[in-house]
Amino acid sequence: MTDHAAHPPAAATQSSTDNSEGMSYLETLPSKIVTLYIPLFIMIVILLFPFYWMALTSIKPDEQLIDMETYNPFWVVKPTLKHIQKLLFETQYPRWLWNTMYVAGAATFISIVASVLAAYAIVRLRFKGANVVSASIFLAYLIPPSILFIPLASVIHSYGLFDSPLALILVYPTLLIPFSTWLLMGYFKTIPYELEECALIDGASRWQILTKIVLPLAVPGLISAFIFSFTLCWNEFIYALTFLSSTQNKTVPVAIVNEFVDGDIYKWGSLMAGALVGSLPLVILYAFFVEHYVSAMTGAVKE
Repeated sequence: MTDHAAHPPAAATQSSTDNSEGMSYLETLPSKIVTLYIPLFIMIVILLFPFYWMALTSIKPDEQLIDMETYNPFWVVKPTLKHIQKLLFETQYPRWLWNTMYVAGAATFISIVASVLAAYAIVRLRFKGANVVSASIFLAYLIPPSILFIPLASVIHSYGLFDSPLALILVYPTLLIPFSTWLLMGYFKTIPYELEECALIDGASRWQILTKIVLPLAVPGLISAFIFSFTLCWNEFIYALTFLSSTQNKTVPVAIVNEFVDGDIYKWGSLMAGALVGSLPLVILYAFFVEHYVSAMTGAVKE
C-alpha cells in the first residue's frame, strides 16, 4: 500500500519537471533575444560601422563623395581603387607606415623591458617603500599627456632630437611604463612565491628565476602589456605632431591629417584609405595574439 501510494507522486513529479523544463526553454528564448542577441547585434554594428564607413569611402568615386542627394551615402556604385592607388604610389605612405612600425616597436620593447624589471622588483624583492613606489607609478600614469608635451618638447629640442623618430622612441615610454608596470605587477602576484623559494634553495639567481620561472608563467601579462603599448604608440597623435615636422619622418596618424587636409578641403577618399590601411597592422596583431593570449591564460599559474 505504501509502495503503491509512493510511485504515482514520483511519476507526477517527473512529468511536471519535464513540462517545466520544456516551458522554461520556450520562455528563455525570447528573453535571450532581448537580453543577449539584440544588445550583441547593436554592439557589433556600433563597433564595425566605422570600419565599414572607411572602406566604403575609400572606394567611392569623387562624384559620389560630393553628391549625397543623388547617391546613397551608405552604399557605393561603380567602386574605384583610385584613392588607394594614389595613397600607396603617389604619396610617401609606405615611408609613414614604416616610421610608425619602427617607433611603435622600439618604444614598446623598451617599455616592456623596463616594466618587467620594475614590476618584479616591487612585487618580489619586498624592499622598504615598495608600496609608495607602486602608488607613485600608478599616479604617474594618470597625468594627461596634454600637459607634458610642452616641457618634453623643450627637453627634446635641447638634446637635438627634434624632428627625429628617436624623439618619439624616448618619449613614448614615459606613457607606457607606468601602466605596463602596474599591469605586470598584478600578473606577478598570481605566481606562487613558493616556486621562487624552491629555486633559491636550489641555488638559482634572481635573474634565472625571472627569466626561467616568472616570465614564462606571466605570458598573459606580457602579451597584454605588449598589445596595449604597441596600440597606444601606433595611434598616438599629440607627441608625433609636436616633435616631427618633416614629411618623410611623420607617422601615419599625423601624416594623413596633414597631407590630405588642405584648409577646409578634405580629400576624403585618400584620407579614409590611409586610415583603413593604417588600421590593418593592428587588426593583424590582434588576430595573431588572441590565440596565444587564450592559450597562455589556460596555462597561467594562480595562487
